[in-house]
Amino acid sequence: MKQIQEFVENLLTSIGFDGSSVTIIRFVFLVIVSVLLAWLAGYLCRRIVPLVVKLTKKTENKWDNVLLNRRVLLSASNIVPAVVVWQLLPWVFYEYPVVQELLARATAIYITIMSVKTAVVLIDSFKYLDDSRRSSTQQYFHSFMGVLKIIMIFIAVIIVVAIVVNRNPMAIIAGLGATSAILMLVFKDTIEGLVAGIRLTSNEMLHKGDWITVPKAGANGIVEDITLTTVKVRNFDNTIITVSPKTLVDDSFQNWIGMQESAGRLVSRMVYFDFRSISIASDALKTRLAEKGYFKKEELKGNHINLTLYCQYMERYLRGREEVNAEMMLMVRQFEATNTGLPVELYFFLKEKEWVEYEHQMADIMAWAYALANDFDLKIYERVGEK
Repeated sequence: MKQIQEFVENLLTSIGFDGSSVTIIRFVFLVIVSVLLAWLAGYLCRRIVPLVVKLTKKTENKWDNVLLNRRVLLSASNIVPAVVVWQLLPWVFYEYPVVQELLARATAIYITIMSVKTAVVLIDSFKYLDDSRRSSTQQYFHSFMGVLKIIMIFIAVIIVVAIVVNRNPMAIIAGLGATSAILMLVFKDTIEGLVAGIRLTSNEMLHKGDWITVPKAGANGIVEDITLTTVKVRNFDNTIITVSPKTLVDDSFQNWIGMQESAGRLVSRMVYFDFRSISIASDALKTRLAEKGYFKKEELKGNHINLTLYCQYMERYLRGREEVNAEMMLMVRQFEATNTGLPVELYFFLKEKEWVEYEHQMADIMAWAYALANDFDLKIYERVGEK
């Protein structure tokens, strides 16, 4: 740069400029050259970005596509012009030390901010390495990345303040001990979220992709993301609910992953029978049940209660349905009598766990349960309004 200064001065002198005009024109020329060099550096970096993206896509590895994505590279390319300007400032403004100092501080602040922004974008890219259901180790890593971003931003703020006041950043950090209580208040939610997130993952309570129900928050859907301060849930009506990890830890929530990974989904439905229809099975009823194939004649010998026969047949009926997992718990049982009839519970598991098909199969089975009651001379309880 010094040779360029001398070359410009000699060129201007040979053209006919002299005195202060040489200094001014040389200064303007050097500023223009610096701006052009900074622009050229940024332009070349931006032109290289598409080439790097194409090269990463051709490789078999996934990590380079994620970490060297377009956003990261473009953010990094914004730092290069500032570095060029930083290097050229002493040569351009050597006659104006005050201006040089101010521009140097402004450039340093810009480089610091853009460097942190690039680092944050890079850290955010890690979550795209695995979009599937996260393991505990991956979720620990996800939480750690959130903490790392906060620490980097915090350090960047200290560096910017140190540049502005022209102090050593370590001296400012040392002086923060007195303000630790304030910092604890500022980052209270983050700290609590981190602790709650660690408890969620360490105890295998929650993963990305789980179906959870949080009655207090009105959440009933699939977990889309888990961060330090929020758990994002997409409800089945496509609304988004955000719940804090602390809420999930302090209060109760229902995780359906056990059902999703099991061999069946529970059905527990009540049928209320009118007490007046419960009676000892008559010979005519026994004959009718035998003719319809519900029981063999020898099974109907002796005295039987029509409700008992109904419960026995419904268990047999449920075990015979292809949709029902007969290897899991299956029973038809009575509950304590109520003023709305005698409750009989059908307790069984369907093999189908997908919501829509599950509801259809359950509705079909319950329709049969209601319809078959008439064959046993039983009546479903129905409250009649006062006239």
